[in-house]
Amino acid sequence: MQRESYGATAAVIRAFLAGLDGEVRQVSETEWGLTLDAAGWPLDLGMSIRDGLLRAQAEVVEVGQIDSDRLLRWNRNLPLVRFSQADSGAIWVQGDIPLEAVDSERLDGFLGLLVRVATQAREAAAPF
Repeated sequence: MQRESYGATAAVIRAFLAGLDGEVRQVSETEWGLTLDAAGWPLDLGMSIRDGLLRAQAEVVEVGQIDSDRLLRWNRNLPLVRFSQADSGAIWVQGDIPLEAVDSERLDGFLGLLVRVATQAREAAAPF
């Protein structure tokens, strides 16, 4: 999918995000930020259209808050999303879906899954 054809998908994403209760920011034509609650504190989620995918990511917990072996086990069972570790040691959740699959229902499930696994990781993490 070429950049010129991202417009229809971006319109679906914009319409979906407009209906959310959280804080939503459009950073560029194909990038958004949203802040939602996950385990009682803000989860700042970034989304972008790149390379034929809708990509989303958010920092979940700081370094040393959760065992990386636990996250690797969780990754084996998660569809569409996974945990990763930044160079700083912070834990992130990220996911991708093909642009052809983006509609309101799929977007709702995808973002819901990202927030759900971020919430579970934060609840399992050692207190800050």
